Formats: sequence, structure tokens, C-alpha cells
Amino acid sequence: MAYSILLRYNLKIAIIGAGAAGIIAAITAKRLNKNIEVDLFDANKGIGKKILASGNGRCNISNSDVRVKNYLGENPDFTSYALKEFDFKAFEKFCKSIGLLLDIKETNKVYPLSNEAKSVTRLLELTLDSLDVKVYLDSLIQDINKVSTKENEKFSIKTSDKEYTQYDKVLISNGLAAAPQLNANESGLDFASKFGHSFNPTYPSLVGLHTDAIYHSRLQGVKKECNVSLFINGQLEQEILGDVLFTKYGVSGFAILDISQIAAYNLSLYQDVKIAINFFPKLHRNDLSDQIQSLFKTAPKQKALDILTGMVSNKIAPVLLEICKIDIETKAEQVNAKQIKAISYQLNQWKEKITDTQGFGHAEASGGGVRTDEVDNKTYESKKCKGLYFAGEVLDIVGNRGGFNLQFAWASGYLAGKALLRK
Repeated sequence: MAYSILLRYNLKIAIIGAGAAGIIAAITAKRLNKNIEVDLFDANKGIGKKILASGNGRCNISNSDVRVKNYLGENPDFTSYALKEFDFKAFEKFCKSIGLLLDIKETNKVYPLSNEAKSVTRLLELTLDSLDVKVYLDSLIQDINKVSTKENEKFSIKTSDKEYTQYDKVLISNGLAAAPQLNANESGLDFASKFGHSFNPTYPSLVGLHTDAIYHSRLQGVKKECNVSLFINGQLEQEILGDVLFTKYGVSGFAILDISQIAAYNLSLYQDVKIAINFFPKLHRNDLSDQIQSLFKTAPKQKALDILTGMVSNKIAPVLLEICKIDIETKAEQVNAKQIKAISYQLNQWKEKITDTQGFGHAEASGGGVRTDEVDNKTYESKKCKGLYFAGEVLDIVGNRGGFNLQFAWASGYLAGKALLRK
């Protein structure tokens, strides 16, 4: 009975943002009721620009093992219902329905079997077209209004040169500021504020970190698998094993991108943020010290600098000695036990203060956004304004690296798409 009511209930819906959340919402709504009108707007010349950019162009489209613990925000539990209702099996079924086959890696990362992001957006385009979803590209939305009369309430949306009217429902799914080169912006927060919503401050996530070290340029290009520890106000907050890449501004690499989420969040709160890099995570500090001492004894007449380059990069070795206040001309036999301990300690705890991030222009995602306690976690409808919905990155939910952000976008967009049909 409820489903037949939906079929007779004609609606006109506007969806702002043709990313993962907006696209699946449009497809879901039209599949449930082909009689409704769905207009999908995006500021870019094509849909799914962030989908195309994910996974370095290979499209890390999802993750086969998604849990609430993979998300950050004021209330990560907000994601639980969506992740249960639209889990990976449901996502896989959706992909098959549009002709998309998936490649599930041992790491649980999921890619299109074609290994090309373009194949994903092409199949989504074809599906939208087959359902008669009207897609308006190059259309940056500048304003949303709601007009109430005795008969009904309708939304209107404005671009720079046109106004679109008589919408019963509006879904805001145009993300936040990460990747401004893809026309990403925070207009969704402006629209939310207009309708009484509050939001938590935004910050770049999954991004390189700036440090206060004076030797950045000298270490640029050095890459090594390390253990990275994150300290907030002197307290150990997180530890991650992975690649660390030294850059002209500080540090990057997969371990840094992963740890950047909590680091960037705390930077936005003006907390003291430091990292400690362990270049030899499989060696205890005392064992490392013994190995260095043994090497020095084996070649006492060689420069300590030359011996150390057999252990670490030739860029790191001179900086290491400088930090330990050992002249680079010093021979191995001249380095005392205390200095050897200082060297091993530095390699075990290479500390740097984090001063900033690389910014939204280099970030894979944005943290912060519309506060989730003001949005229904089952329908994604605003608790402040009837007929207004939110999905995806515009909400104060950000996922770990590895397809988690896209999976939340698919899941939240799916639930919003179903809910858009309700009276």
C-alpha cells in the first residue's frame, strides 16, 4: 500500500551536487518512481569529478570492510544506520545494476574491474540518462529559497543567470572545500545556515603536513616505511605504520595522510600537535644503538657520516649528525657512547612540530560540516527545515583513506534518495 502511494505521488526534486551522493540519490528516487521530476545540478562540466580523482585516477570507489570506526566527526555513530542499510553488498548490487563490475583487493579497497575511473562516471551518466534525470552542468548554485503559501511550500534555486522554481524537495550534496580545482566550495554550509543549521569548522583531511623543521629542502624526496606517532598536547593519540615522504614543506606519504585527519582536526582547535617518526620500527632503540656501535668499531677510521649512509639516506645522514651536534668530518672512532645513543634516539624518535596542512587544494577530503544532530540519520532530512536534505561530505563526517568517504557518500545518498519520495 505504501509503495503504491509513492507511485501516485508526483514530486519535483532538485539535487545540488553531482558527486557520488547526489548521483545515487537521483538514481534511487527515479527508480522508485519514474513519474517524479529530478533535476541534478553541478558546477563542473561533467559529473563525478571527485570520483574521477579518487585512487589516483583508478577510482578507489569503496571498501569491502566498512565500519563506524573508519569515520571521524562530532558523532561518528551517525553513520551506523546508513552503513547497515546500504552496506558493501548493497553497493555491489547497485554497481551490477548499472553494469559496473568491481575488483576487490586483499586490502579491502575496491576498484572498478576496468581499472579506470572514467568507466564509472560513464555508466552513471548512462543510467541517469535512461531514467530521464535532467542534469544541469556548469551550473553553480548561488542561492536557495523556500516560499510558503496557504496551499504549499516550494523551493527555488538560483544560478548566476537563471532561477529554477517549484521544487518540493531539495538535497544538498555538493561537498565541501577539498579540491577547489574541481570547483569544490562550501556553499552548502551557506545554504544550511540560511535554513537554521549550524556547522562545525571545516579542515583539510587526508593531506600533507607542514612542520617547523629548518631542514625541509635538504630532505626533500626521502621516502621510507616508518612508524609515525601523533602527539596532541604531549599525549600520544595515534600510531601508524606506513610510508613517510619528506617534502619541501614538511612530510607526506600514506602514513602522514592517515595521521593527518586527527592532526588537522586538532590544529583547527589550536592544539599543540607533534609527530615522532621511527625510521627503524622493527628494531628496539638499544638494538639499534648496538648495531651503530658495531659498525663504527668495524671501520673506526671512516667518517661516521659515510657509515651512516649505509643505514639511512645520504640526505638524512648529515642532518642527523647536525641535530646530534656531531661534526660531519668526525671519524667513527671519535664518536662516543653518549653520542651513539643520541643518534639511535633521533632515528627512533625524529620529532617535528606540525604547524599547518597543505590546505584544501591538496586534501583528499574535508572534515567538519553540517552538524549531524540536526539531520535525521535514517532519512537525511533536515530537522530544521521540512523538505531539505543533506548527504555526503557536506555533513560533519569524514572517512579514513581507502574508499571510506565514497562509501559514506553512496550510503547517505541512497537513503536520501529513498526519503525524498516521502510526503
